[in-house]
Order: sequence, then structure tokens, then C-alpha cells
Amino acid sequence: MSAADFLLSPAVQKIMQVLYAAPDQPFSVDELARQTRQEPGEAGQTIEHLVNSGILARQKAAAEQPDTVKLDRSFVFYGELRSIALKSFAAAEPVRAMLRSKFKDSVVRAFVLGEDADNVIELLIVHGAVTPDETAMTAACKKLSKALHRHLQVHVISVARFNGLADHDTLAAKLASASAFEIIAPGDTKAQLPAERLGLLQSAKKKLAALSLAQHRRESR
Repeated sequence: MSAADFLLSPAVQKIMQVLYAAPDQPFSVDELARQTRQEPGEAGQTIEHLVNSGILARQKAAAEQPDTVKLDRSFVFYGELRSIALKSFAAAEPVRAMLRSKFKDSVVRAFVLGEDADNVIELLIVHGAVTPDETAMTAACKKLSKALHRHLQVHVISVARFNGLADHDTLAAKLASASAFEIIAPGDTKAQLPAERLGLLQSAKKKLAALSLAQHRRESR
């Protein structure tokens, strides 16, 4: 059970997922019900609970228009709830599930790097010996983006590239930021690491040893 499951019901999570994708946009009850595939009555009860809790603010609409609600940024735990959402139902959990089901033979590590001012979620995916099919990855991320109501910015790199990231690299800086967190760790999937290549010095030593052995055998004959 995640922190979100402990704090928020599934109905609340569905509505918050839509709201966090557009935190300054007002929604009517019918709009939220449609986007979360809930009955208007059920969605209305959940929204009323969130308004009474101070998480949402109600806005009066013009004549003959339905009232709307949106996230209240002045809510004392706004930042904490948004962070919990990103680390669970709004990003981490669905991304992890997608990668572990569709790319379990290629992805060895994955990170959420954060979200920008336009609410775009940035991901870093690290593959092992097998490179994930680009077309399949693009299609899967596009489908996930639609489900999350968010755009995804995805970086796919090899484990060798990941291990070689320098401090001045943009990705290294993003990984070191407080907003980044790992969603797939080594061993979480069946992906295999590429075979290590011998370095130039090791290769030279190996060849020299082989030549010495061959010379010794010729002299022993």
C-alpha cells in the first residue's frame, strides 16, 4: 500500500490525477465525472468532500453555467499532496507498471526526474543488453500520457551511458535534484546487463599472455 492509498480513496485519486494535470483549470462536476469515468453522483460526493476539506475551491459560474472547482493552492498541504501524487498514482505507479509489463526484458532502471511549469512529467529510462523498440516505447508512452492526462518527456539511454554520466551532464544534474526519484531499481525486472567489454589495457595484457604462452610452448617442443 502506497502513501496515497493510505490517505486517499481510489475515487479521490482519479479526480486528483485530472486536477494535478491542470492545477489552475476549473472543472465542472460533469467534466470530472467524464474524465474519471465515474457516475456524476459519485464524483459529486467526492468533490464535495474535497471542497469541505479545503483541497478544492468552488467557483461560482455565470448564469446558466454550472459551478466549477479547482485546486486551492493556498491549502496548507498542497505541496505535500502534489508530491505524494507524483510519487504514486499520478506518475510513478502507472509508469512503473507499464515498464515492468511491456519492457521487462530491456529496462533495468527508471526515474521520474520531476515535472515542469507546464505539468510535463520528465522520465529517464535506462536499458540493459536489449534496447527497447522505439516504436513500441513511443506508443506505450503516448497511451500512458493519455491515461495520466499529462505530457511525458522521455529520455532512453543505455546503462553504459548512465554509468558514464559526468557531473556537468544535464541528466546528471536532474538526477541529483530533490525532485528526482527512482521507480525501477536494478533487479526489479528481468532485463540483463550487457557483457562487460575488456578495457584496452586488459585486452593488451590478455593478448600478451597468450603470445607468451604460445612462445613457451614452441620453445618446449
